[in-house]
Order: sequence, then structure tokens, then C-alpha cells
Amino acid sequence: MKIVTVIGARPQFIKAFPVSRAIERHNSEASHQEIIEVLLHTGQHYDYNMSQIFFDQLNIPRPQYHLDIQSGRHGEMTGAMLSKIESVLLQEEPDWVMVYGDTNSTLAGGLAASKLRIPVIHVEAGLRSFNRRMPEEINRVLTDHISTILFCPTDAAVTNLNNEGIVEGVLKVGDVMYDAFLFFKDLAVTNSSILFEMGLKARSYCLATVHRQENTDDIDNLQNIFAAFEQIAGSDCPLICPVHPRTRKALEEAGIARSNGHVRLIPPLGYLDMIALESNARVILTDSGGVQKEAYFCRVPCVTLREETEWIETIESGWNQLGGTECRRIREAFERALYFPCSQHSGFYGGGQASRVILNHVIHYKLGL
Repeated sequence: MKIVTVIGARPQFIKAFPVSRAIERHNSEASHQEIIEVLLHTGQHYDYNMSQIFFDQLNIPRPQYHLDIQSGRHGEMTGAMLSKIESVLLQEEPDWVMVYGDTNSTLAGGLAASKLRIPVIHVEAGLRSFNRRMPEEINRVLTDHISTILFCPTDAAVTNLNNEGIVEGVLKVGDVMYDAFLFFKDLAVTNSSILFEMGLKARSYCLATVHRQENTDDIDNLQNIFAAFEQIAGSDCPLICPVHPRTRKALEEAGIARSNGHVRLIPPLGYLDMIALESNARVILTDSGGVQKEAYFCRVPCVTLREETEWIETIESGWNQLGGTECRRIREAFERALYFPCSQHSGFYGGGQASRVILNHVIHYKLGL
């Protein structure tokens, strides 16, 4: 059985790792059907710290195909990916195409496969922000509606699909990001020296990330968010902000692209350094869905810099506060997060076996079991 896995953005490298590892384990243990995985990297994230560092540091298998499709308008990028992915699929003739999450690479991979009548596996299916202004929302909705197997991380994701009339091939399996987090967290403890290098102590700083288009392309949102950062940060609790290349460009155009007082802007980090910073932060502020979950995995309170989130379990449990993009609301959400009683912690995202469950279902589906 051959699977072409389409990846292209930083979170997808992390999500794909445990499934690729499960495939390797299957091939080393199984006496029957071998699974061939072909990794296809679209190039959507191309900066070294956003892409290559993950393959270098985490021993992730190198992609057999690298399409080198970098930044561009959404339609331009997705169209270029669609054409090149189609050529690879015609050459490889896979049994399945597997896509992750909600990026342009996800949609392009799903569309290319469905046009060629190759069944699509969508990992992290069923998530909804119910905000159609977000490109990510369009990507995930369309991908779900052309997928054959939809692997959902949560009960809410299953419900969302059912509400849209998608019931066949829908399976709740847990979250592959939690699989990856459990695998790498001990490596982060032993291999990352980021806290020492930056002169930080555990629980004595806040961590922030901003990269969503709705924030980077809206100057008012961007200014409000960074004004809130300056008001939150202090001598006893600096705010560390690894800056996405798109955010860096937007900050430069807005004239606020510099470390200011106790807000420290740094380049993007590798996964191990990021886990180390997340695990030891006092509060995390972010517009990233992946970082919201990682904050929950690390048992660190979070403030989401958006008006909604796909990860409603984190909101309902109190671990995550919706701060929006107004300076005052962000500060108020930060205060709530700062004094959140970090006692109860439920296993919303499974037990760290999602990748193995996914692979077993794919094997059984193909065999007609």
C-alpha cells in the first residue's frame, strides 16, 4: 500500500512525524503488507527555522519531493501546488493521499487527489471556527467534504461533521500533535538550552506568537496586540515573542519591528526550543491553534488573540481565554489566565496513541475489514 503524504507548513511537520513513525514501526514488525509512504513538501514554509530545522533536529524523514512553492497570494499558491501535486500523483499512483490540518497545502493536496479519484485521508478533520473570513476555515471545510476518511481529534470535531451531513468515514482518534509532544518533550528537557541562552527562569516570563493573516494584515489588530504585550511585560516577567517571517514583515511596515522594553522579539525557533519555552512559561499568548493545544499539553494557561478558536475544549475548561485583538480585552484575559488555578486537567486529546489508531484504521479500511 502506498500513501502520499502532503505537508508544507511547520505544524504539519510535527503532525506527520508520529504517523510516519508508526508506518516505520509497522514495516519493521509486520510479516504481511508493507506500507510505502512518499513525503511531498510543497514548500509553503521555506525559511530554515520554519522548515528545514525540523528535519535536521527531529530526525523527520526527508521528503522525496520538494515543490519549492513559496509565498504568494492564496489562489496563486494553491493553484501552483495543485498543478505540481497532480504531476507527482500521476507518477506515484498512490492508494491514498494523506493531508493534515487547514493550510493551502492541505486543500491543494486534497483537490489534486480527488480530481484523480484517489481517496483522501484528512488528519485533524472536523475543526471549525465558524469564521469564513479565515482562509484556514475555507481550507478545512472543503477538504473535509472531499475526504474518504476523516480522523477527528475531539468529540466536537465529530459533531461538526455530523452537523454538515458528513457521517461516513468519520472516526475520533485523538490528536497526533499530542503524540508528537509526548515523544519530544523529554528531548526538549535534555537537548534545549534556550532558557539558559536567554537568561530565563521557569515561570518568570510570558511567551507569545502572532502569525494569522487576520492579525498580520490588519494594522489595527497588530498595533493593539503589541501594545498589549508592552503593557503586560515587566522587569519581573518579560514577554518573549518568536516572530514568524510574515509577522516580521508586517511589523517592519508598521514601524514596530523591534524589541521594545521588556518585549523581546526573536527569530522563529525549532520545535525542541519551542517546547522548552512553552513548558516553562507563566502564560502563553497566541493566535496559533497548535500553540493553544501545546499550552494545554504543557499545563500552561493561554490567551488566544482571536475572537474564536477551533479548540473549544480549552476554553470551556478555563485553560484558554479568548482575548480578541483589543488591547484592554487582551490585558483582562491575561489577568484571568495569570491567576487561573492550574489543578484540573482532562485528557481531551487522547492518550498519545492517535497515530497508531490512524494507521490501523487505514490498513483495515483498505482491506475491507
